[in-house]
Amino acid sequence: MSLFRVLIADDSAHAREAINEILAADDSFEVVGQAASGEEAVEMTENLMPDLILMDIQMQGIGGLEATRQIKLQYPYVKIVIITVSDDASHLFEALKQGAQGYLLKNLSPSTWIEYLRAIMSDEAPLSRELATQILREFPLAVKSPEHHETLTNREREILNWVASGLTNKEIAAELHISDQTVKNHLKNILQKLHLENRVQLTRYALEKGLVSRKQGLFTKLWKE
Repeated sequence: MSLFRVLIADDSAHAREAINEILAADDSFEVVGQAASGEEAVEMTENLMPDLILMDIQMQGIGGLEATRQIKLQYPYVKIVIITVSDDASHLFEALKQGAQGYLLKNLSPSTWIEYLRAIMSDEAPLSRELATQILREFPLAVKSPEHHETLTNREREILNWVASGLTNKEIAAELHISDQTVKNHLKNILQKLHLENRVQLTRYALEKGLVSRKQGLFTKLWKE
């Protein structure tokens, strides 16, 4: 069974605790952080690299929708589910426009939450065929990943350099004092941003673009083949 690392973002401490209790009852989810504002959610995403963010739609500061937009711009791999007390359909469409994968009402039962979040993480469409078709028709290009390496964060550039130097994910994790899963998520995010499929393509891209030094000479043989 896969373990999904979750960040909870809600300006209510009571709501964060309630959500944490719901997720704690299922072994598929591990809460790795709790943010009390949109700004904090953006910052914690960079530090924790979660698989899933549960984002309150109304928070102080930049709010859930703007936080979602900023996070999806920098971390397109992460799945975001908007949580709210309102069932206004316009909120659902706005959340999808900003890049969210789903939408949950706070008054739904815990079992419904778990079932829905499992569907989100397994990339199963939790919407009806009719609604999904409508959403795709209205927002066919809702979220586009940046296409250039200038969009990489400092941490992503650091990991790119280690990848091009021939280190494994485990070795990179040890160098940076982070978890293997965090490295995997960073790498997945880098590949999505650059529209590449694997670390070999990533290394070639990095060297050809002059993003890392060739001085180690670790890939001389590879480039001659």
